[in-house]
Amino acid sequence: MGFAKYELIDKNDTSYLKCYGIWRVGTIDKIEKKLLKLKNSKNLTIDAKDIKDLDSSGALLLFLLQKNVQDRGKKAEIINLSPKHKRLLEIVKNNFIQNGKDFKTKRSFLEAVGKSVIDVINYLIDFVGFIGELFVYTLSMFKNPKNFRFKETVYFIQSAGISALPIIGMTSFLVGVVIAYQTIVQLNKFGADIFVVDASAISITRELGPMITAIVVAGRSASSFTAEIGAMKLTEEIDAMKTMGFMPFFFLVIPRVTALIISLPILIFFSDMVGIFGSMVATRAQIGLSFEIFINRLYEVLALKHYIIGIAKGPFFAIIIALIGVFHGLRVSQDTESIGKETTQSVVNAIFFVIVCDALFSIIFTELGI
Repeated sequence: MGFAKYELIDKNDTSYLKCYGIWRVGTIDKIEKKLLKLKNSKNLTIDAKDIKDLDSSGALLLFLLQKNVQDRGKKAEIINLSPKHKRLLEIVKNNFIQNGKDFKTKRSFLEAVGKSVIDVINYLIDFVGFIGELFVYTLSMFKNPKNFRFKETVYFIQSAGISALPIIGMTSFLVGVVIAYQTIVQLNKFGADIFVVDASAISITRELGPMITAIVVAGRSASSFTAEIGAMKLTEEIDAMKTMGFMPFFFLVIPRVTALIISLPILIFFSDMVGIFGSMVATRAQIGLSFEIFINRLYEVLALKHYIIGIAKGPFFAIIIALIGVFHGLRVSQDTESIGKETTQSVVNAIFFVIVCDALFSIIFTELGI
């Protein structure tokens, strides 16, 4: 018997768990989760007579099975253990009681806050280290340009940029419509309907266009980057690349960052156009303002600086989104659950830091009077 096996037999008010084979760390992984998820309402007797070999992991599993039943108010006992295995079980039980209180003890508020702060600090330290590593590889690429992956960059421009045009266009159009309608409702009270052009155009080009584009791209690309690289790490493709002498940063990181830096300003420009068009349509439908009058007013109030400010945010947003997406992909551990966790975290963090970056820009431009 090279594996750990069991058989569960119910008799009256007691369940008998007969254990067979070798219960060691490398053999119990297939049955561990099933056993710990058992929700038996009867008393439990664990018969360990046919266990050929037992290590601390197997002993801990037996103890946890017994403890789970006892925690539900039922009786549980382990019988027919050999003297050697019984001594090992006692050692595991005593160690658990002394050092395993965290399984039942809830953290205090201050302890939970402290742990969260430490997690954030560790995250930022790792992220800064990742940025430093990227900076080093980028400098080395300038010294040796043949390391730049042109085809991969073009591919990511298409997948992260061009493919996002429909959803960005639809979202920007609807936001433009909403802004126009809401602005008209307020301005109509003062007979200043024409100023809807000012409010819509400036707000869309300076703030809403860049923000909408960045959030949509963060939802699409950050999650995509994390999932793709996480899957590669899970299947050990990244380790294989290193073994063959390929630097993952040149193939996985730099092309994605470069593609977003190129794509995002163009997407923002497209978002501005569609958003303003949405405002034109809404204004025409609500107050009958013709497209000609709208465009003439647009020429008067929309200075070039508003467009430049909005588009200039693009590369900064792109760097944030790409770096966070790739960084979380490289953080994926050797289990499929971590891919979902890191993908969710990458989208949340990318959107959060994009908003923080936009807020800093707003404060700086306001202080500078731009």
